[in-house]
Amino acid sequence: GCDGSVLVNSTGNNTAEKDSIPNLSLRGFEVIDDAKAQIEKKCPGVVSCADILALVARDAVVAASGGPSWRVRTGRRDGVTSIQSEVLNNLPGPFFNFSQLQASFANKGLSVKDLVVLSGGHTIGIGHCNTFSNRLYNFTGKGDMDPSLDPSYANQLKTKCTSLADTTTTVAMDPNSSVAFDSAYFTNLKGKRGLFQSDAALLTNSMAKSIVDKQLATTSFFENFKNSIQQMSEIGVLTGTAGQIRRQCALV
Repeated sequence: GCDGSVLVNSTGNNTAEKDSIPNLSLRGFEVIDDAKAQIEKKCPGVVSCADILALVARDAVVAASGGPSWRVRTGRRDGVTSIQSEVLNNLPGPFFNFSQLQASFANKGLSVKDLVVLSGGHTIGIGHCNTFSNRLYNFTGKGDMDPSLDPSYANQLKTKCTSLADTTTTVAMDPNSSVAFDSAYFTNLKGKRGLFQSDAALLTNSMAKSIVDKQLATTSFFENFKNSIQQMSEIGVLTGTAGQIRRQCALV
């Protein structure tokens, strides 16, 4: 996504990143397309889709959700490929344990602190039932529930996700604060109300657990999030003559 590849539409010959399973809950592509169209009228061929995406992500956290602001350096260029299979190789999965999460983040030059802090981004957004319903109905293959999940929260989730076969229903990742960017994610996590296995995994490592505790204060979380998200937003960017400046973000 750091080169705007997540914005590209699939074609008859290629399934793009936006249609990979981890990205199916992404919304708002039309907002990026509209912003690009307006910018092209004023500055054709100058501002990349990757830069627009980075700026909109920041502004959405600030304006729409009441979160912190951070500096976004511009000058990115757009990638020329978008391949579904590359997503699973680059994004941490909702079923990851802590070791897998740590390795995935380290591969991108990110620390355990970055892992914990950026997981706090789950304070806004939604998740599909099939990314966590195994925790409700068949955690070890014996029809059991994940013991690290709060039973009352599990029962609440079961009213929305009624079977393992549900691949379309979505629920808020942060049950009481899904549209506000705050530290409620960490409070919920401490109460065994993290939605994904990858959320609960943060409490299985002593270092990560200690970092979770330090994010309970919203001011601390905001300051740390600004630093980590700025670092992540500059991973794998294209600059100079690499890539291109797309005229339409959905088309290469």
